[in-house]
Amino acid sequence: MAALTDSAPDMAGGAQPGPEPARVLEALELLLGPPADSDSAAEPGKERALSPETLRRNAAALEERLSGAAGWAALRQLRTAVLSRAPALAAGVAGPEPGWAAACGLLALLLCLKERLAALAAAPAAPAAPGAPPPPGADTLSVGQERALRRALRAAVGLGLLPHLPPGLGPGPALGPPPGSRGARLFAAVAALVELARLPALGAPLLARHLRLLLCGLCALGHGPAALCQGVSDAERAQCREALGDILDRVYQPLAVQELLVLQGQPKQRCPGAAPGWLRRLCGHLLSERLLRPSGVQAVVRGVLEGTDGGAGAEAAALDWRKCDAVGKILAACPQQCLSLEDYYRQVCPQILDLLHVQDKVSARQFQRVATSTVLSMAREQPQLAERLLLQPLLAPLRRGSEAAELALQDLTAGAVLVPEAELGSCVEDVLKVFVVGNDSSSLLLGSLQPVLGVVFSLYSFARQNVSYLRSPCQDILLWFLEKAEREQALAVLGGLAGLSSHVPTLHPRCQLQVGSEGGAAIVVQETISDEDEALYQKISLEQCHVESLVELLSHCQKSGLAGDFFIHCLKELTQVAAEDEEAPNPAVEPGGSLLELEQEQARQGRKLLVLQLVAALCQGVSDTVFTDIEQVQQFLAAVLQRACAHPARGPGAAAEAQTLAMAMGLVAAVLGGAVQLRSSDFAVLKRLVPLLEELSRSYPEPLTQELASDLRIAILTHGACSPGSLGAAAHGLLGTQPGTAARSPAGTAPGPPAHRDGSGTEQSRARAPGASAAPRAPSPAPGGLQELLESACDPQPPARAAALRRLASLVTQRDPEAARLQEKLLQVFLENVQHEDAFVYLSAIQGVALLSSEYPERILPVLLAQYERPAQGKEDTMAAVTRMKLGEVLMRVTRALGDMVFRHREPLIRAFLRGARDPDGALRASSLSNLGELCQHLGFQLGSIIHEVTCCVTAIARTDPEAEVRRAAVHVVVLLLRGLSEKVTEVLRDVLRDLYRLLKHVAAAERDAAAVLHAQLALEELDAAMRRVLFPPQSLEKKIVVLP
Repeated sequence: MAALTDSAPDMAGGAQPGPEPARVLEALELLLGPPADSDSAAEPGKERALSPETLRRNAAALEERLSGAAGWAALRQLRTAVLSRAPALAAGVAGPEPGWAAACGLLALLLCLKERLAALAAAPAAPAAPGAPPPPGADTLSVGQERALRRALRAAVGLGLLPHLPPGLGPGPALGPPPGSRGARLFAAVAALVELARLPALGAPLLARHLRLLLCGLCALGHGPAALCQGVSDAERAQCREALGDILDRVYQPLAVQELLVLQGQPKQRCPGAAPGWLRRLCGHLLSERLLRPSGVQAVVRGVLEGTDGGAGAEAAALDWRKCDAVGKILAACPQQCLSLEDYYRQVCPQILDLLHVQDKVSARQFQRVATSTVLSMAREQPQLAERLLLQPLLAPLRRGSEAAELALQDLTAGAVLVPEAELGSCVEDVLKVFVVGNDSSSLLLGSLQPVLGVVFSLYSFARQNVSYLRSPCQDILLWFLEKAEREQALAVLGGLAGLSSHVPTLHPRCQLQVGSEGGAAIVVQETISDEDEALYQKISLEQCHVESLVELLSHCQKSGLAGDFFIHCLKELTQVAAEDEEAPNPAVEPGGSLLELEQEQARQGRKLLVLQLVAALCQGVSDTVFTDIEQVQQFLAAVLQRACAHPARGPGAAAEAQTLAMAMGLVAAVLGGAVQLRSSDFAVLKRLVPLLEELSRSYPEPLTQELASDLRIAILTHGACSPGSLGAAAHGLLGTQPGTAARSPAGTAPGPPAHRDGSGTEQSRARAPGASAAPRAPSPAPGGLQELLESACDPQPPARAAALRRLASLVTQRDPEAARLQEKLLQVFLENVQHEDAFVYLSAIQGVALLSSEYPERILPVLLAQYERPAQGKEDTMAAVTRMKLGEVLMRVTRALGDMVFRHREPLIRAFLRGARDPDGALRASSLSNLGELCQHLGFQLGSIIHEVTCCVTAIARTDPEAEVRRAAVHVVVLLLRGLSEKVTEVLRDVLRDLYRLLKHVAAAERDAAAVLHAQLALEELDAAMRRVLFPPQSLEKKIVVLP
């Protein structure tokens, strides 16, 4: 092999030119005889075998042609030179064995072809003609020549290499050479084939089809037992080892991995044709070397998974997963020849992370599965190395932008990019693939992910406000962590994301997220804001966005109960903050307060506001299904009752605290009253509330609350067997049901009216209605029941008052005779409650007044109009204006309910709204104009001559009113008027249409308020559309058929 390696073609620069490649290929065809019919298939199994007689005859014909034929002298000289450098091939050609002689002749001719092609490739190429394509290389073979070359290579390998392979690698001793000559012949054939493989034109077809057999020969000669290498020196064996490494380095690495895996075979295989032990060990060593090369991990994965497309069916997918897991375990195990486990991980881990970024769509999913499986296997087997060399580099872009990162931000200019968009998006996708898709909830993975959850949450919140593909992966990452983590850890993380604790590092305060050009985001250095108001506004906006994002995130965690647990956690935080407020002095009031105390007080107040904001957002966002079991209900009630025991309702927030306590106790009463089916285990949970109820019954300042707490304690201890009447009233106040029509309590009684009480006749509290007969009542209550509803409508507790008002409104809708008789009393009750400050109460009262007015407009409307035009005396101006606006809402609901019948009350309604439009209060003027516009929209063509008054009023206000909100409302009246009249604009507004048009053009041109200009533009569009319909009516193609008599 050394002679072949060191030889160089000397025919290119000799006195005589060398033979053409076509002459060499003709000699090869002559030696092999005519090709078979199926040779074009290029498969050894489909080619006719050559008999010894045929080989002898072909060899003799070739020798005769070389010795005397014209034009063959150059080939004869080159062949002689090649055989002189390879004595083993020369001896084989002259030997008596036809098969080996033919193999040596083929190898000699192939070496001649190799030298000739190399000489042609080294010669300078002829220049191409102008405008013509470049000519092919001088060493390029035609299609027919390529076919002849493949046939010759196949015959050379089959006759010269295959029969001389040792047992376990070749066909066996039955077809082998004579004893003692196997090693020398194998070395001669392998040496010639290795020499051919050095030229790309010959090495490509040789290695593509015969790489496995060539590797078998090199392995046997270079690493096999000495018994298999008789006649081969140590130097020649060393050359074989060197050639083996060179070929493995030059071929396509996944192909090399595949061939080595085939040679290695199954590890437990013990059949007669199995690979010997030394070959299996050698293949394992060579595979490890392939793995440790640059990009070796990807080569090994491609070699193992080639031919698997991910699988569309369940069985194929399961097989693919098993294959990927097996490859992952192999990559996680350190090879024996690697001296240091850390060095192996340091070399392999970056390549494993690169598998996550493969762009090939066909194999990307398989590579990601392998990478995920490898990361999880390494995390289980070597957690410390996996965290340092795998997880930390994986999460590095997210860590770089967190507040825990040690970055010299003061040296960075504003707007500098810390994490580019592509890197940040790739990092988020990698985290999704490894953590969420891998779905391994080990403590190492959860602990590694927790420090970057703040940045992921900031990305999620940022993506909610913008159009970004990062929203879904960030949400999946956060939900996966909250699902897999322990409940205490999940609550701590939620508190950190909300800003209640420092368990989770958030985005660095000097960093901000910026929209990327590809739909992602980048982390950049924030510009310093000099305006304090602008900085405060941005801070508050960011906190509000984070709270909304947290509530949306928790809306996906309601089935697991995490949302309810976090809500209870926030309530406990609220209790703790209230306790700190009472204990801590106010440095702003005390003269000796230091600056540190002022900062601590400011932080405490900020925390309190944040907790209140969280509780309010959770109540609004996930309150309907926040609790999933009785355990969470008990914890919620315990938090409220504990706060009430520790801090009774006093001071400015006394009303809100009392309302919260009433709601909580009403909830307990509803649960005990049958709203929830309770089991014995549920009562064991509710018994935890007994000490708090007992403390509340002794220490709370309000007597009714004390009595209700005592009754609740009795009901819980008796498992509902003893249910005092106050529980029914509290439950009805919470659920908004009529006393006597609710579900029966566990004791079998339902709350009844005062008329059904015992004969003692003592007047009890409205909040305590003892049980009466459980028989079902008629839909219309008795006078005593209506009287009780009227009393409940004045209850100090807003829930009970609102429930009574809604029940009274339903009686009006049902045309109850007793309610019709007491309509004046009902109107008085409704009007009194309209002035209530609680939204639930006054909206229920507004609904009741509107229903009463629509049922009895002749009697009720004059009273309402008088109240609207003349507010009640003794009230402050602000309260009077608010009450009049509420009455305006009532009048508009009545207008909608009356429909076309509103024409009878047209003049008093318009007169009242026109008077309201001249009120000194700007909000009332705007409200009156809005009501006027809706009334005009309902009246339509029934406006009549009043349209002149309306137009004059609207024009004067739109031109002269000092408040933009009022001018806006005036223009909106024109919009509603035009929209309501539609096609009748030219008929109804014939006299004032020009004035309205001039008004709208004036507003659109001279108005400074953008909203008023927008209303004017909308009105002009409505007017333009109406006029176009009048001037250019749509043409209808009709055919009229007249039937003659």
